[in-house]
Amino acid sequence: MRSDVVKKGIPAAPNRSLLYALGYTREELERPLIGVVCSYNEIVPGHMNLDKIAEAVKAGVRAAGGTPVEFPAIAVCDGIAMGHVGMKYSLVTRDLIADSTEAMAMAHQFDGLVMIPNCDKNVPGLLMAAARVNVPAIFVSGGPMLAGTLNDGRRTCLSHMFEAVGAYYAGKLDEAGVEEYEQNACPTCGSCSGMYTANSMNCLTEAIGMGLGGNGTIPAVYSARLRLAKQAGMKIMELVEKNIRPRDIMTQAAFHNAETVDMALGCSTNTMLHLPAIAHECGIQLSFDMANEISEKTPNLCHLAPAGDTYMEDLDRAGGVYGVMAELAKAGLIDTSLMTCTGKTVAENLAGVMNRDPEVIRPIGNPYSKTGGIAVLKGNLAPDGCVVKQSAVAPEMMRHTGPARVFNSEEEAIKAIYDGKIVAGDVVIIRYEGPKGGPGMREMLNPTSAIAGMGLDREVALITDGRFSGATRGASIGHVSPEAASGGPIGLVEDGDLITIDIPEHTIQWLVSDQVLAVRKAKWSCPEPKIKTGYLARYAKQVSSADKGAILE
Repeated sequence: MRSDVVKKGIPAAPNRSLLYALGYTREELERPLIGVVCSYNEIVPGHMNLDKIAEAVKAGVRAAGGTPVEFPAIAVCDGIAMGHVGMKYSLVTRDLIADSTEAMAMAHQFDGLVMIPNCDKNVPGLLMAAARVNVPAIFVSGGPMLAGTLNDGRRTCLSHMFEAVGAYYAGKLDEAGVEEYEQNACPTCGSCSGMYTANSMNCLTEAIGMGLGGNGTIPAVYSARLRLAKQAGMKIMELVEKNIRPRDIMTQAAFHNAETVDMALGCSTNTMLHLPAIAHECGIQLSFDMANEISEKTPNLCHLAPAGDTYMEDLDRAGGVYGVMAELAKAGLIDTSLMTCTGKTVAENLAGVMNRDPEVIRPIGNPYSKTGGIAVLKGNLAPDGCVVKQSAVAPEMMRHTGPARVFNSEEEAIKAIYDGKIVAGDVVIIRYEGPKGGPGMREMLNPTSAIAGMGLDREVALITDGRFSGATRGASIGHVSPEAASGGPIGLVEDGDLITIDIPEHTIQWLVSDQVLAVRKAKWSCPEPKIKTGYLARYAKQVSSADKGAILE
């Protein structure tokens, strides 16, 4: 066993003495040591139940003959961090999680790992760590929140809550109406109930083969979630025995499957940051261009919130991620020969799976659209690309030309929106919010929700070198690369410049002459860094551009 180096022989006697100090018995130390990486804390709703998940995992490990050893991983709640300096600390935790988990796993020589994440950065951070350490590993997440219910019976969720604030500033909702959403939008523990980033990544953990069936969709409050955790604890022992490792599972073809499922589900645009970063740790390069190639062949089968009125509990009832994959397999769009953490192939996992609700998971022959949920646009405003969740864009905004309204921070933009200074036809530009310029690449859920709440999401586009929450809808185009702080063209745009967006053609054009562009380039200089000390300052010096997954170089 890998852990023998800290358990066996006279040279390991000092190590054993410290293990005995923890209360382990000789019998426990003769079994494989399984690291249980738990992201439990008391500030993230999606993580408040993870202590119970960890106990269930440990029960499963013991039942199958292993010795579980729990250690923590950090987590940030993006919703609580939203709209202030805290959001600068969200994306950066992905790498902290990966680094700290790698350190713990290598220092203590575990034979296998069970990862227990739930929210936005924990899933990719722990997948990155699993790929680096490359010992047998399996994921079991905390599960999604149930949808809320308003007083009139309508279902609701966090994206509606953010949009309610915009409606209030537009005079469409009073304070009591805001409070009704506030009290009902998030009724249970779990990752927020729509196809936002956390649920997107948990679903893709199934699609890529690192989570058991149901991992992405079984609600947090269901007892089936605890049973799944016990099964994951038992399954890791089989993976250890067979020596099936993350890089055996997360192959180039598996990432292709994951992006295909991503397009069918209509996942968050943040997947376009996280999948390349995870692939990088596996020694695989994913390009922006691959996304469009897959999207062109992959129909969009699901319209979960914010794109539609269904929620994660509905997707689970309809057949979950496996139900979506079964539809894709009918058309030969995924590779079903690949090994997964079940110890079986994708084809074996999908045997007998049915689509139990064709309104929630559209059949492959009757999709919401013939192309996938995400599109990558390129042009002279974003030479290296930018990303839009096209499945959440109104038809009338799929093509749009309008004058730029330029802001150098999220705060400036949100004030202008709330003050009623953004009008129909405008293209809001928010820059110096990229990985380096932010630093930390903040999500722009507040401004996009304000625009939607004011009823302008069918008339106003928003473009940024920052990123968006999965709860964002509308013509919200992020990850503009190169970013403004790296000298990208978005840093040269001025108020009134015309911007043309053509999502079906995958283009984004800035309508200025070469002469004007040359003059502006000559005058441009990079502003002083917004943060000059601490972790964010170090992060800004190392981080790559968004089109490369904002990996640290």
